[in-house]
Amino acid sequence: MTINEKQDEIIEEFDLFDDQLDKTQYIIDLGKKLPPMPVQFQTDNNLIRGCQSKVWLHSELKGDTVQFEADSEPTAQISKGLVSLLIRILSNEKAEDIAKADLYFIDRIGLSNLVTSRRAGGLASMIQQMKQFSAAHSDTNRPAEQSAI
Repeated sequence: MTINEKQDEIIEEFDLFDDQLDKTQYIIDLGKKLPPMPVQFQTDNNLIRGCQSKVWLHSELKGDTVQFEADSEPTAQISKGLVSLLIRILSNEKAEDIAKADLYFIDRIGLSNLVTSRRAGGLASMIQQMKQFSAAHSDTNRPAEQSAI
């Protein structure tokens, strides 16, 4: 699936819920399903700055795709759910596709109505960190190989 197809799938899932409380609970449930991140990646370097809770994000380039892992402190259930949505959409995609992705699902599912302004800032920081890592590893940032004449 493409990044946009994954976003459309998430939009359809959220359309099943009538109220904000159900959507919030769904986000929490998604966070609970996120596999735990190995402890060795829960470092200060992987902490997402701007989150009101401790959320760690590890990025790794594998072949031509980027893989993300994340975790949070136990009390940060909503933050963990939010990062799980981002991982679902962006992990295992090409770096250049992640770097230029338009994450329109955020507005379409009404996340701005579901999270506090501080959490929205944390979400923006998560996206920024994922895109920065991806941009650093995208083909558009690699020098062109010189051909032998």
